[in-house]
Amino acid sequence: MISFSASRTLKALLTCAVVAFGPLSHAQQVLRVTTIPEEAATEQIRKFGPITAYLEKTLGMKVEFTPVSDYPAAVEALVNRKVDLAWLGGFTHVQAQLRSGGKIIPIAQREEDTKFQSVFIAKTDSGIKTLADMKGKQVSFGSQSSTSGHLMPRANLLQAGIDPEKDFRRVAYSGAHDATIASVVSGKVDAAALDITVWRKFVAEGKVDTKAVDVFYTTPPFFNYNWSVHADMPADLRERIKKALLDIDPATPQGKEILQLNRATRYIPTSPENYKALEAAGRSAGLI
Repeated sequence: MISFSASRTLKALLTCAVVAFGPLSHAQQVLRVTTIPEEAATEQIRKFGPITAYLEKTLGMKVEFTPVSDYPAAVEALVNRKVDLAWLGGFTHVQAQLRSGGKIIPIAQREEDTKFQSVFIAKTDSGIKTLADMKGKQVSFGSQSSTSGHLMPRANLLQAGIDPEKDFRRVAYSGAHDATIASVVSGKVDAAALDITVWRKFVAEGKVDTKAVDVFYTTPPFFNYNWSVHADMPADLRERIKKALLDIDPATPQGKEILQLNRATRYIPTSPENYKALEAAGRSAGLI
């Protein structure tokens, strides 16, 4: 249940979304930030609040965090310069690059994003132990634009000779990783794929009983999330933002909180070349 204060905060931020999504003016000295909604809106606010405050102090300018309703909305917001900085998944970064004609610049990623993985989960008494066991079952992915919740799980299924549209009884899309877990726990689907870090978080926080639901397959590693900006952003501001992200120090209380909330050990530089394999996977899977 959302508390009154959290509900009020969410309402205020969603109101800001309507106001903030107008033409940008850097002369206003406001940095607008958004993220793909990989989890519930209240969790996104909790997760990105501290890094928003850190950027505001470090950059010496107002920073506004604006939640969006779905993954495509985050892509469109950055492509159309309605936000300056966006936390994107690897596949949404590729989509933004294609939509913008190559004008999206990835500036930083978590160290974990160099070797990211997806997991497939099912009830432990379901009899599902391999990818092949999913045939004839009801299966859920996350958002259709999710890297770890759809693209890479689908790519791995296709490599294993399994076509979701032909081999599964039903294919569902939960829209977010936490909802994906819930769909298996509740029995709405037999198996599902999601972000390994969200799964680990739920397990660590005791939000899922691994005796009842657990991982039966983990994908090989791939590049994933990053902080991206539009190429039209002034180069000096882009470099200041990049430096601020790379300078987040886990040895300080503030840095430790930011990195823990973002499930990161530290931020490191990244480059467009890191996401070429995801574009190729998207084309092979028929998603581009």
